[in-house]
Amino acid sequence: MSHLLRRVSRAELNGAGSRPADRLAVGEAVEIVEDVRDGGEASLRAHAERLEDLDPGRPVVVDRGDLKSAFEDLDQETRELLTRAHRRIERFSKAQRDGLSDLTIQIEGGQAGHRWIPVTTVGAYAPGGRYPLPSSVLMTVTPARVAGVTSVWVASPRPSAITLAAAWISGADGLLGVGGAHAVAALAFGTVSPPADLIVGPGNRWVTAAKRHLFGEVGIDGLAGPSEILVIADETAEPGLVAADLLAQAEHDTHALPCLITTSQGIADAVEVELTGRLENLPTAQIARSALDNGFCVVVKDLRSAAELSDDFAPEHLALHVDDPRSIALQVRNYGSLFVGASAAEAFADYGAGPNHVLPTGGGARFQAGLSVMTFLKPSTWLSMDRPHELVEDTARLARLEGLEAHARAAQARSRGT
Repeated sequence: MSHLLRRVSRAELNGAGSRPADRLAVGEAVEIVEDVRDGGEASLRAHAERLEDLDPGRPVVVDRGDLKSAFEDLDQETRELLTRAHRRIERFSKAQRDGLSDLTIQIEGGQAGHRWIPVTTVGAYAPGGRYPLPSSVLMTVTPARVAGVTSVWVASPRPSAITLAAAWISGADGLLGVGGAHAVAALAFGTVSPPADLIVGPGNRWVTAAKRHLFGEVGIDGLAGPSEILVIADETAEPGLVAADLLAQAEHDTHALPCLITTSQGIADAVEVELTGRLENLPTAQIARSALDNGFCVVVKDLRSAAELSDDFAPEHLALHVDDPRSIALQVRNYGSLFVGASAAEAFADYGAGPNHVLPTGGGARFQAGLSVMTFLKPSTWLSMDRPHELVEDTARLARLEGLEAHARAAQARSRGT
């Protein structure tokens, strides 16, 4: 019997995650990035027009005044909707920022510590393509502003009025109406906007490949691949809600990865029935059906096994449809964002409940977190010495053990006051 979500064993899941960018995309992206580096705005425009991001003769830059006009031209209901979403994201980001303290401690001979310092300039990428994503603008620009970033510019191909309005309400300084690897290059090199210290935001495989190529010249938030959701469900789960969460991610893209781990064969079968029924009247059914082909369903013996398997997979989104979700929440550690209980729809976070929706994919949650106000801050350390002689001899001895005589002499010079 065939299933929308293929039934697999735990052993078959090795390598089930996605790769952020394939070799073809990497090669093409690097060529485009270097062309924009060498050719500047003319090359940026040529690639944008070739890829139909930008109509011939149309300005690349949308300034803040035009962003404001786009916001004011929206109907009142939509303006209020954007404002509410922005305020919820801003409130969460401010709470995160307030939880970070500068540090000062006493050490031998003086003091040491760190300060949380914002980066100066940020480029925020927002996908266009099949759907405009004003929510990604809100998610990237808002925490950057809360962090204290001086300059924030958005890039988005063929931006809709709602995307321009989102850039305005979240505080962007301007927007580049282009996408792809050439947009990432323009943000990095300052082709038509201030050169970015940090580039953030999700994008297609060319965007991701360009970010990977430029990492080291600029900072990046991570390498985003196709959207993922993993639902853990026990026998108490409501199959309709499980199916709804799976389809919400499946409709993103034909490469999305909707997955289910359950302790109940009956739930696995019931979710399959729900998926089939819901696809019948879903406008995005063709995309979602293709994405379901990428996904899987695993039936495991207990929730401990489910938690272990989830941590191995390290999903972008992890939803807990179980009787005691808070208990399972304490057992898992590798996820981009966690949704505790069936009422916590992943879609709520996508559209501004507070936590960010720019999250690691492809197993990246094993070693990094999603975008947040912390992404834009550096915990930069400092040292102040009023009694340097207390560290002189230890420093000198360690330096000489490493063969670094000038280090040793620099330390000993402090004991002589020279």
